[in-house]
Amino acid sequence: MSSCILWLLFLQIIQLPIPFSLPTGGNETDRLSLLALKSQITNDPFGMLSSWNESLHFCDWSGVICGKRHRRVVEIDLHSAQLVGSLSPHIGNLSFLRILKLENNRFSHNIPQELGHLFRLRMLSLENNTFDGKIPVNISHCSNLLILSLSGNNLTGKLPIELGSLSKLQVFFFQFNYLVGGIPSSFGNLSAIIQIFGAGNYLQGGIPNSIGQLKSLKSFSFGRNNMTGMIPPSIYNLSSLMRFAVPVNQLHGNLPPDLGLTLPNLEILLMSFNRFSGSIPPTFSNASTIAVIELSNNNLTGRVPDLSSLSKLRWLIVDVNYLGNGNDDDLSFLPPLANKTSLEELSINDNNFGGLLPKIISNFSENLKRMTFGRNQIRGSIPSGIGNLIGLDTLGLEMNQLTGVIPNSIGKLQNLGVLALGGNKISGNIPSSMGNITSLLEVYLSANNLQGRIPSSLGNCQNLLILHLDQNNLSGSIPKEVISIPSSSRILVLSENQLTGSLPLEVGKLANLGYFNLSHNRLSGEIPRTLGSCVSLEFLYMEGNLFQGPIPESLSSLRALQILNLSHNNLSGEIPKFLAELKLLTSLDLSFNNLEGEVPVQGIFARASGFSMLGNKKLCGGMPQLNLSRCTSKKSRKLKSSTKLKLIIAIPCAFVGIVLVVSYMLFFFLKEKKSRPASGSPWESTFQRVAYEDLLQATNGFSPANLIGAGSFGSVYKGILRSDGAAVAVKVFNLLREGASKSFMAECAALINIRHRNLVKVLTACSGIDFQGNDFKALVYEFMVNGSLEEWLHPVQQSDEAHRRRDLSLLQRLNIAIDVASALDYLHNHCQIAVVHCDLKPSNVLLDGDLTAHVGDFGLARLLPQASHQLCLDQTSSIGLKGTIGYAAPGNIRIILPLFTFQFTILV
Repeated sequence: MSSCILWLLFLQIIQLPIPFSLPTGGNETDRLSLLALKSQITNDPFGMLSSWNESLHFCDWSGVICGKRHRRVVEIDLHSAQLVGSLSPHIGNLSFLRILKLENNRFSHNIPQELGHLFRLRMLSLENNTFDGKIPVNISHCSNLLILSLSGNNLTGKLPIELGSLSKLQVFFFQFNYLVGGIPSSFGNLSAIIQIFGAGNYLQGGIPNSIGQLKSLKSFSFGRNNMTGMIPPSIYNLSSLMRFAVPVNQLHGNLPPDLGLTLPNLEILLMSFNRFSGSIPPTFSNASTIAVIELSNNNLTGRVPDLSSLSKLRWLIVDVNYLGNGNDDDLSFLPPLANKTSLEELSINDNNFGGLLPKIISNFSENLKRMTFGRNQIRGSIPSGIGNLIGLDTLGLEMNQLTGVIPNSIGKLQNLGVLALGGNKISGNIPSSMGNITSLLEVYLSANNLQGRIPSSLGNCQNLLILHLDQNNLSGSIPKEVISIPSSSRILVLSENQLTGSLPLEVGKLANLGYFNLSHNRLSGEIPRTLGSCVSLEFLYMEGNLFQGPIPESLSSLRALQILNLSHNNLSGEIPKFLAELKLLTSLDLSFNNLEGEVPVQGIFARASGFSMLGNKKLCGGMPQLNLSRCTSKKSRKLKSSTKLKLIIAIPCAFVGIVLVVSYMLFFFLKEKKSRPASGSPWESTFQRVAYEDLLQATNGFSPANLIGAGSFGSVYKGILRSDGAAVAVKVFNLLREGASKSFMAECAALINIRHRNLVKVLTACSGIDFQGNDFKALVYEFMVNGSLEEWLHPVQQSDEAHRRRDLSLLQRLNIAIDVASALDYLHNHCQIAVVHCDLKPSNVLLDGDLTAHVGDFGLARLLPQASHQLCLDQTSSIGLKGTIGYAAPGNIRIILPLFTFQFTILV
């Protein structure tokens, strides 16, 4: 476009007459006018106007050109200088000005009316600025104007009818503004006009008949407006016309059958998104120069004519019409196009084309970039030679009746970005060669008969944004390579297949995933906590699988979540409270699981239409509309235990309990008499004081990044104490959990009386309130750099090799066992008051830098002389063995069993 303008400008300027000199004083007028122009510039980032000063003659200023004889300004060229400001009205004083080029800047405000004084002006280029207001009517006074470019601004109002008087105007650009009204019929007087571009406005009405009088017109472009009516027949007789573009309007009517004869020089025809009807003119084949035919989104019917004579054809776009009749010969126009080396785009989707997909499409030009045949009635199979089309970036064959398999040669399409084959009857496996197409952005294979495994090679497509594999017969596990494409995937749909196994932990790498659908498969295992790292998730569908275990708390990070469906699984546990805190959540379905406990009443749970809990028989509470039973406390449920069971257990246990009470009291009396504690508070004399604020700062606000473990009654954070810079482990008790406060007191009572090299050293404790006025309790331990024995014996698989635990040698295992035995021996036999740990297991055995074992977590510990008395008073203790359900370390059973028997007796 710009080269055409410059060429026209050159042809005209060399024919200009030599101007006569004006009286003395005109030079000073030009200088002052230029300075006035500079004064309105508020920003000059490239220093374009830095030479506009008194040290140089104004004819030597940057961007200024003067005539050789009279030294008056004839041209100002400040294009693409990023100048900011307004155009001074003093521009109208430059009476010799012929060329004004200010395009690609940031000039604003109105275009000054004073431009109409420049009767010598031949070129006015103001495009790509931010001028607003109306087009000045006075521009029509510039009778010598050849090029007028106002495109890409914020101009409003109507096109001035006076512009029709510019009889010498050859190029008129005003596209991409906010102009309204219609095309003035006076534009039919622009007898010299060659190009007129008015696309991207809000023009209305029809195309005036007078436009058919413009015998020199080569380009007529008025797309993206609100124009209506029919195209005047006279326009179809403009034999000079090379470009006719009226897409995205509301024009209607039939295309004349002789269009290819009356417009023999036509190169570009753009008429999409209108209401044209009838058939495609068969005379198109006579317009041998045509390169672009775009007729999409109309009401065209019939056949596509033979276009074999169009040697320059680049685009054939006829999608979204009513072409074809579902017959076998509907695609007869395709084979002749195999010889068109210039063909770049072929789009015929969303029509009524029938017949077999011609195998000859494999012989189309390597220059073909886009081929879309989707949503027709095409049969047959994808040709095995499809890999020959190495230039393709889009291949769309979706929603047809194709059968067969996806050819392996598809892996040769190294430039392919979009592959759409969904909604057919394609069978076989997904070829692993697809992993070679690293340029893939979108893949649609839904609703076919594909089977076998998802190829892990798809993980090579690191730019993949959308992957649809749903509604097939795919089986096997989900490859971790496919589900861990970093930072790119936006939509991942694997639903309605036969996929098995667990959801890989690598799913947490999909940080930008917005839509995730795994529904109606056979996936099992727990929902991985890493799913909480997919912080962009808005829609999550996991229903109809075999997922079990609790809903992970890590999903609380999914703040963008709008729809969550976990129904028809085997999930258990309570409904997490965080679900009520997700502000954007509008639909929640947890129905038909094994959830229990109280249903919240806040957030999504306050709207009965927003969630479903059907089929969870152990739920209680919630809003009244749910008609669930009232929730009872754990204490009430215990009191409702079977009386018969209590009697059966009470009688044989009572006698044993009495014996134990007497034994323990006698032992305590002898022990107390033997050794009494020293006066004063050992805690105050031994442990430093810390406040909530100290622990808050030490753990960086109890940051999740510092979390190193979690237990029944609280969480453990790594921290650095401000007082001495020591690394510590801070155990913060969750006081909302029943028994947490007692656990804190139990640990304090146990740890204040014990000291041994194989016990975790408690440094201090904190009991107070936090900044919100809530109770706060925490214990501060010496930090163990090698974590727990559990992590060494049963390491969790991690992707980073540097973080994997090495195996323990036999000697190290033996030393750890001796350390644990030494700790137990001390607790049972050498403490001032014997201590029963009650929860000894590998996760409570911590290892220091030398792999020396330290027993920790005394939240369930019992001081042996006090055990009987304490259990008598503790009427809320749960019946049964304290500690880990289903497991008790053998080294502790000797002391735990008597306590268990006694406790059971008291409660019954």
